[in-house]
Amino acid sequence: MSQQVDDAEILSKFQNERTRNEAFNQLLKKYQQKIYWHIRRMVIDHDDADDVTQDVFVKIWKSLPGFRSDAQLYTWMYRIATNECITFLNKKKQKNNIPLDEVSYELAESLADSTYFNGDKAQLKLQQALLTLPEKQRLVFNMKYFDDMKYEEISGVLGTSVGALKASFHLAVKKIEAHLLGND
Repeated sequence: MSQQVDDAEILSKFQNERTRNEAFNQLLKKYQQKIYWHIRRMVIDHDDADDVTQDVFVKIWKSLPGFRSDAQLYTWMYRIATNECITFLNKKKQKNNIPLDEVSYELAESLADSTYFNGDKAQLKLQQALLTLPEKQRLVFNMKYFDDMKYEEISGVLGTSVGALKASFHLAVKKIEAHLLGND
């Protein structure tokens, strides 16, 4: 039975050049799947999510020596992942020269055709409803609903007040309900 290493121990090992690789492997083992799914819910496509996840962990590797422990390690990594998702989606929008809502439509179509998507029809409909949300509401909904993050943690990632996050989540839930009930 493997025991998970705490963040302080990972950070301590990372500061020592001899144990840096071991520390990073522990960090990957602990957080890679969570970060991947956070990214996947934003960019939808499996291959894109893999690419963005790889970019995120390269950025984490390069930035970790300067990590000041002002925030929790998890929150700091989520912020990097979130920023990389936004950058990726903006590049996709510019590359294709189409509005973001059409990128969402394109992502919804690719979701339905994806061999990596193994959810049922209800899950597909939920994911398609999520793609109708503005980017910030989708981020807030994903972090609260799927990642079970507290508003204070989300606030640390997005730099938004708790009150604004609660309002965004509430609006997202209402829009998803309307979409699922066919009232959109």
